[in-house]
Amino acid sequence: MKVVATEKAPKALGPYSQGYVHGGMFYSAGQIPINPAVDAVEAETIEEQTEQVCKNLAAVLEAAGTSFDKVVKTTCFLADMNDFAAFNEVYAKYFTSKPARSCVAVKTLPKNVKCEVELIAAVEE
Repeated sequence: MKVVATEKAPKALGPYSQGYVHGGMFYSAGQIPINPAVDAVEAETIEEQTEQVCKNLAAVLEAAGTSFDKVVKTTCFLADMNDFAAFNEVYAKYFTSKPARSCVAVKTLPKNVKCEVELIAAVEE
């Protein structure tokens, strides 16, 4: 197994890694809208937060040696399902290959953010 780590995405908030590559697949930890340049959540709206989450996912995908077009599955967590349509508008710009997806509302996310996304992607080893 290969640990994936990059300074271009937020550092882990607990005892976990940004992701792992194993058996030709990349498994990411959930990404929240922390701007890694300042180590803080700056985005306020669901659109801004989703954009930052996708930028963070792009960074870990790159570090793993893969990209958005190789993503096979995402799991999306929303603090408020009323944000579903706005979240989808930004999400669709990045996940153009339309991977399989689950999207659920949760009571609370770390740092009280509005969204979190984790993914699984194919990797050429």
